Amino acid sequence: MDLLNNLASGFVAAMSQGNLIACFVGVLIGTIIGVLPGIGPVGAMALLLPFSFGMDPAAGLIMLAGIYYGSMYGGSTTSILLNVPGEAVSIVTCMDGYQMARKGRAGAALAIAAIGSFIAGTAGIVGLMLFAPALGNFALAFGPPEYFAVSLLGIILLSNLSGGSFLKSFLMVIVGMMISTIGIDTTTGFNRFNIGIFEMARGIELLPVAMGAFGLAEILASAVEPYRPAEAIKVRLRELYPDRNELRRSIWPIARGSLIGFPMGVLPGPAAVIASLASYKVEKSVSRHPEEFGKGAIEGVAGPESANNSASAGAMVPLLALGIPFNAATALLLGGLMIHGISPGPLFITEHAGLFWQVIASMYIGNLILLVLNLPLVGVFASIMRAPVSVLMPTITAIMLIGAYSVNNSSFDLWLLLVFGVLGFVMKRIDFQAAPLVIGLVLGVIFEQKLRQGLMMVDGNFLRFFERPVTATLLVLAIVMLLWNLVAYARMKIR
Repeated sequence: MDLLNNLASGFVAAMSQGNLIACFVGVLIGTIIGVLPGIGPVGAMALLLPFSFGMDPAAGLIMLAGIYYGSMYGGSTTSILLNVPGEAVSIVTCMDGYQMARKGRAGAALAIAAIGSFIAGTAGIVGLMLFAPALGNFALAFGPPEYFAVSLLGIILLSNLSGGSFLKSFLMVIVGMMISTIGIDTTTGFNRFNIGIFEMARGIELLPVAMGAFGLAEILASAVEPYRPAEAIKVRLRELYPDRNELRRSIWPIARGSLIGFPMGVLPGPAAVIASLASYKVEKSVSRHPEEFGKGAIEGVAGPESANNSASAGAMVPLLALGIPFNAATALLLGGLMIHGISPGPLFITEHAGLFWQVIASMYIGNLILLVLNLPLVGVFASIMRAPVSVLMPTITAIMLIGAYSVNNSSFDLWLLLVFGVLGFVMKRIDFQAAPLVIGLVLGVIFEQKLRQGLMMVDGNFLRFFERPVTATLLVLAIVMLLWNLVAYARMKIR
């Protein structure tokens, strides 16, 4: 009963004019970003993070969350109509979605993608509503050693965030952690590694790093290799409805995708991508006609699209319950909360219950808005792909510069934006990922603080961490995962 009462109060607050506008703007921008290849939800969230500073904390978080899960919807549009995945999670949708479009069933594919995303997204929110408070209550027993162990495990797991080279990603996490140590030490008050620059005393903030490494780096990459707009397959409104057979064949893939996606979303790493791939594999395995996959099977659209939307809700659980981001997008959501002086963690749901339930309610509303937007306005969103790069990229750059400057009114932040933008561009050219660097920057602060506090508790004897069952379990897992990745890397090199 308390659950329903809390949700009802969340809906009352979420239905306020400001929150509704923030939700609509977030999901609309998310959909557009999902359509445009390259920028991605992380880049869009980085661009708009400073604008949430002047908003109410609930409205700011609702808008950023809307961008995150809204981009999952938008990516399917160009995958089906253009065979161009707007996001990495939509790569799987290209396999059968575009083939359906070539057969004249683009409308059915788009409708099933939207319906599956709505159902799975709603199911994921139910899971978030049920599991986040329970996990938060469990984590109330956590002390500094447990948080250190969680952050260490997260660092090792997220070192393979991109699915590429473990050593390259691990190196970028370490670089991010090194950057997090710049500025005044909160324990001793000592000004560290500021190289004589006064502005660096407050540390290197997440905002200019994320905006540069994701947003500006993509713009520089587009300037070097501009993408060419593709010709979209046109869809009339009357063609949007799937027939009875397609609906029947989609029911179980949507259900299975919802169940596969949520638990994978809770895990560290590119959960939505893995969930969509796993769903596709499952649907092909259980299908009576596996030979149809890759040639326009409706199950190949329904399952993966459901899985990635359910995973996006699952990824919110560790963020809101533990204060630990398990991917780059939730790291930026954490940054949005920190801008408003709110620290997510085990006490977040109890101390900021109103904010938590407003976000939950807004996600229900946002999913409904996305369903309404994505069915009749498919042609409009697809036409965005034809926007000239010469207009689009300068506009985004201007928004980025204004946003970076507006938070602290500091030209130093603009220099940081430029430095990390160039660094992000160079990293892309030499096949290094920016996401592990951002993860290292966020988790590095937690890692250092909790390690030092934990060592104070045990008089500097690190081995006493293993006397605490939860800490010992997490540390052993971290060691096993590190060894596993190193052995796998060595085997690959030997082969």
